[in-house]
Amino acid sequence: MRKRGLRARAALAVVVAAVLATAGCDAFGGGGADGTKDPGSGASRSASRPAPVWNRSPDSVAAVGDSITRGFDACAVLSDCPEVSWATGSDAGVDSLAVRLLGAAGAAGHSWNYAETGARMSDLPGQMARAAAKGPQLVTVMVGANDACRASASAMTSVADFRAGFEESLATLRATLPKAQVYVASVPNLKRLWSQGRTNPLGKQVWKLGICPSMLSDADDLTRAAVVRRDTVQQRVEEYNEVLKDVCGKDRRCRFDRGAVFDYRFGTEQLSHWDWFHPSRDGQARLAEIAYRTVTAVKP
Repeated sequence: MRKRGLRARAALAVVVAAVLATAGCDAFGGGGADGTKDPGSGASRSASRPAPVWNRSPDSVAAVGDSITRGFDACAVLSDCPEVSWATGSDAGVDSLAVRLLGAAGAAGHSWNYAETGARMSDLPGQMARAAAKGPQLVTVMVGANDACRASASAMTSVADFRAGFEESLATLRATLPKAQVYVASVPNLKRLWSQGRTNPLGKQVWKLGICPSMLSDADDLTRAAVVRRDTVQQRVEEYNEVLKDVCGKDRRCRFDRGAVFDYRFGTEQLSHWDWFHPSRDGQARLAEIAYRTVTAVKP
């Protein structure tokens, strides 16, 4: 009996030794021979974790959209001024999203602006294709104001067409860059634009030249018909923002600003004093702040 017991204990010792040799000292929470943690073990476990989907420090930026992203009327009348663009501009006073993320030198070599003055959602797929060709890690989108700013409320882009255009734009990007990130700004509050700009006599005169007539024509007209017209345009803008939120929300590498641009309480200092419609340098800086907060947030 004693011999059988000794043989059993010896066999057990052999099995335990084999298990420890296979599993390593981590079976007891240790690492090296002195009982300290193996410095490589934490790294290997860390490497096995999936990387975060959203990169808060992209190394390149491309911008698509309309005249706001081109800095139209921010520097001179009837002129693009991309150097003050909230997305990719180099102006130190604006401190664009690209500069905040990449630094001035990085932004100069690794950011591109494909926005176009006058662009609507139907133009976005083409811009997105050009942007994708550069291989950016982040694409910024600001579009929709021109879809609402038409000759009349009845001429506005339909919600269905707006949705189809945005879905096509994201699909165009994904066909080339499945892992590129997208920041989507909400469409600005056009009714607030009317309420702020109409306090300035010069602004109202400029608007008569045909700037966003669906909202801004006859700025002092407070008849029922005028109120209904402005409310109709405002509702369409809100519907566009719901589309942007919904479509972006279905893409795990897309972040919508949660209506931050629409909700921003801008005043006349944030409006171009050339047309009292487009953002001034100060307005561009506020847009850059909103974008940077959204892109670098720990959670969307």
